[in-house]
Amino acid sequence: MSDDSSFDKERFEVELEFVQCLANPWYINIIAQQGYFDKPEFVNYLKYLKYWQRPEYARFVVYPHALAFLDLLQHKSFREEIKRVDEATRIHELQYHHWRWPNYQEDSTAVVPAPSTNGS
Repeated sequence: MSDDSSFDKERFEVELEFVQCLANPWYINIIAQQGYFDKPEFVNYLKYLKYWQRPEYARFVVYPHALAFLDLLQHKSFREEIKRVDEATRIHELQYHHWRWPNYQEDSTAVVPAPSTNGS
């Protein structure tokens, strides 16, 4: 096995593991509180990881919520909200209800906070 293919395999495994960690709202909350989402390099890394949503890569992802959270992490408002423990708790509860009762729907199903309006 060449060094390049070894490196590619390791990179694939490390990135897959990280993407799958994003299925856990508490993990996202912790890295948000540690300031990772305030670093432009890390936000760019999250953009780069969107390739995992393509079918040829998504088939390796065991936890589909990881891809949904990867999408939400592209929004600054979500990255700010997930820093709060109460928001991580709310999302975790929604996720739990979704797994427990797949047809469960809360009145407010939006995970991403609505943008504020400055109108009268």
